[in-house]
Amino acid sequence: MQKLLKQKVTKNERDWILYDVGNSGYSLMLATILPIYFNHLAQQEHLSSAQYLAYWGYATSLITLFVGFIGPIFGSIADFQGMKKKLFILFLTIGIVGCYALNLAHSWWLLLIVYVISKLGYSSSLIFYDAMLTDITTKERYDNISSLGYAWGYIGSIVPFVLSIGLVLGRNAFHLSLTAAMILAFSITATWWLINSLPLLKVYEQKYYIPKQTAVLKNTFSRLKKTLKAIYHQKHIFYYLISFCLYIDGVNTIISMATAYGKALGLGDTDLLLALLVTQLVAFPATIVFARITKHFKTSTLIYVCLFAYVGITLFAVTLVYPIQFWMLAIFVGLFQGGIQGLSRSYFAGMIPASQSGEYFGILDVCGKGAAFLGTFLVSSVTQITNREQMGLGVLIIIFIAGLYFFHKSVKLKA
Repeated sequence: MQKLLKQKVTKNERDWILYDVGNSGYSLMLATILPIYFNHLAQQEHLSSAQYLAYWGYATSLITLFVGFIGPIFGSIADFQGMKKKLFILFLTIGIVGCYALNLAHSWWLLLIVYVISKLGYSSSLIFYDAMLTDITTKERYDNISSLGYAWGYIGSIVPFVLSIGLVLGRNAFHLSLTAAMILAFSITATWWLINSLPLLKVYEQKYYIPKQTAVLKNTFSRLKKTLKAIYHQKHIFYYLISFCLYIDGVNTIISMATAYGKALGLGDTDLLLALLVTQLVAFPATIVFARITKHFKTSTLIYVCLFAYVGITLFAVTLVYPIQFWMLAIFVGLFQGGIQGLSRSYFAGMIPASQSGEYFGILDVCGKGAAFLGTFLVSSVTQITNREQMGLGVLIIIFIAGLYFFHKSVKLKA
């Protein structure tokens, strides 16, 4: 393990990886701490649990739709000389300032508005961040560096999470109100995100670009239209986008539904948070191992391994009866979650023109966001119809198998 941790990276690669460390703390906060505070504010203003869930769902859907719409447009603009860093800074600033601004939101509706603005900045910044991979390293190192980004993101996110959750759950020992504890938690998270973003801002230079043109917006839509046509005719990319759309939705559904599923099995809040920590801790070394073995195996082979593993994980999840099995599930997910995410990013980067990375990653983001509702909708619907959580999760097996089918078609055409 010590040998794995000492992998050599350049300064540009290291500073790019650090941004994953910073933004992962924010995403973990959104999944764990923010819902606690929103629920508290909603109860203060006598919102029912149904209203609380509905408003939270509407806000999340709005973010998904907006980022899905602007992703390809701004991604295409980012490919022009000098634009990728400018757009990254713009949306990074919106995200971090929004995170600090959560401190000022003391009503459920205001918190929801600030949450939408902040997460819009965060989600949009990732489009440009992912596209920077082609600029900060060489093609043969895409797999290694992309996976290391996710690996260090998992372990790095634990630092602000532990500090924040310690303040929130142990607020009585510190003589803090929930509001005061949340203000400190949001500030810690935003500061962590900011500090780990600065090195990338200092060193990043856009190596691959399209020369500046007049009528940028007009040219952007024209280029986007041509790229979409090109993707349709480049079937290996087209089928990969379909497969990514399906299997990453399955991965994200397992992540987003884990808390609700654990609750249904009788786990308390503390156990759920600890299980989440276990997943993060396991994902760190597991993802580093994936980064290392990309030197010995094809990226496509490792993605196959991850996809078959997720079919197995879903089959295991369907059979869960006892809380102890949920802890086993948390470990299994941690073993493959970072691998599938990191390898998917690098595999796609290796398929596309480096000078159009912003545009292509914007389209990839649409595929990821566009299907975001599918898994959760199907799981929720089947669970409601059958009144069995296991049956709902079973739907994900079909999604993963469909993703495998289209991925295999893509690999065959690429070969």
